[in-house]
Amino acid sequence: MLFWKDKQNDKPAEKAAPEAAVTAEVAAPVEAEEAKSPESKKTIKIAVLTSGGDAPGMNAAVRAVVKSAHARQDVNVLVYGVDHGYNGLIEGKFTPMGLRAVSNTLQSGGTKLCTARCKAFETPEGVKQAADNCFNEGINGVVVIGGDGSFRGARDLTNAGIPCVGIPGTIDNDIGCSDYTIGYDTAMNTAMRMIDNLRDTAQSHDRCNIVEVMGRHAGYIALNTAIASGAFAALVPEKEADIDRDIIDRINFVQGTGKKHFIIVVAEGVGNIDEISRQIKEKTGRDTRTTILGHIQRGGSPSVRDRVAATQMGHRAVELLCSGNGGRVVAMKGEKVVDYEINEALQMKKDFPFDLLQVASDVSI
Repeated sequence: MLFWKDKQNDKPAEKAAPEAAVTAEVAAPVEAEEAKSPESKKTIKIAVLTSGGDAPGMNAAVRAVVKSAHARQDVNVLVYGVDHGYNGLIEGKFTPMGLRAVSNTLQSGGTKLCTARCKAFETPEGVKQAADNCFNEGINGVVVIGGDGSFRGARDLTNAGIPCVGIPGTIDNDIGCSDYTIGYDTAMNTAMRMIDNLRDTAQSHDRCNIVEVMGRHAGYIALNTAIASGAFAALVPEKEADIDRDIIDRINFVQGTGKKHFIIVVAEGVGNIDEISRQIKEKTGRDTRTTILGHIQRGGSPSVRDRVAATQMGHRAVELLCSGNGGRVVAMKGEKVVDYEINEALQMKKDFPFDLLQVASDVSI
């Protein structure tokens, strides 16, 4: 059970109109003449959940959903938090969230709603159970904050009659339809600070330090933190590396110019950093150590960019559901908030900035 249940919002206000029967479509916005008095407003219920890996800024997105919903003037919107992602939908864990339920959460890392990966939701039976629970609770739409896997779940739930809107929340920045994902900036800054600290000891001992950062299938964190920390090299899964050519030969060359310490940033999807370390030490004579930053990159207070982006996208998600537009994914294109049909969004691909990878190489000597 969530710790932030708001007792003032356990039930709709007595003056609210009876809720319309739940259908596959979100209740359409009321006409202007129907919204002239509070008694004539329709009431809709929106659920919000976080799914998959946690990312700094998820709480900011949930906060935006709650506050944007309560700020609506055309309809009464009741918001329910879902505990532990799709697991909570299957188990029917809905908790009313009033305005004060999200107080002092903007600056918090992780996700107060908690998150999990749910194997049961990958089955037709799991999706049906979750949809039935939404129908029984009178939920008119669900905001899903997570990555591609979470969006596939949102698509299945939409097809089962519960309209969903996805918000990209993942530190890997690997959502094809969105230039930016919640948590990415904070994770990069966390990794950069840790690498700066490692540089102090690498320089003190004339060592080579190999640092593994997150990014099983995407090298965005590795590339950008390598540039920001002045690393000697960045290895990413998007480009197969030749360790002899790309690392060892270059180390041997720049050692002749007087360089004595090296930082190499490797995305986790590249391969075994211990083997890379062994080769470097064997072929260059340089003492080499490895460090895996791991889940420290997921935590911490979100950056300004993550708080603002999360707020923008949470607000758009509520607008979509209140206007009857489910089956969508909110995204960022440059600095603009946009949205796509969910199947279209899942098929979109993102081009990796190989030109930036060349820049990283050129300035690292």
